[in-house]
Amino acid sequence: MRMTEQLTFIAYASRATEPFDHARLVELLTESRANNSRDGITGMLVYTHPDFIQILEGPDAAVRALLERIGRDPRHMDVRVLLDEQATERKYSTWSMGYEPTTPGDGSGEAVAAIQTASDDESTRESADALGDWFHEKAGTDRA
Repeated sequence: MRMTEQLTFIAYASRATEPFDHARLVELLTESRANNSRDGITGMLVYTHPDFIQILEGPDAAVRALLERIGRDPRHMDVRVLLDEQATERKYSTWSMGYEPTTPGDGSGEAVAAIQTASDDESTRESADALGDWFHEKAGTDRA
């Protein structure tokens, strides 16, 4: 592996075709974490019914193949890429698929709305960073 790995960073939004209860989320996360570990993908997921916001980072071919699979997954509809860029450093390196539950008033709702309504790449990047900051704060600083 090269010293500086070229990574693809994608943030996307989708809608759940059916509500996800805790058991369905655990199933999805277990499956995603195993696949992502295998494929060298890291990232995080936010779910506030019916919206998913997911950030994926990793080797370009692996991230794009995963996004294609998500687009065909019957649990998702209206998959929209919000941000697609190259990066040289991972922001979620310790999470094969980080997840923190959202609760009303915890700041996640505002962060999700901001990234979904961002009008250009710069504001989308800022919104993705804000969502990432929320996630890292909620997940704890021991896993930055």
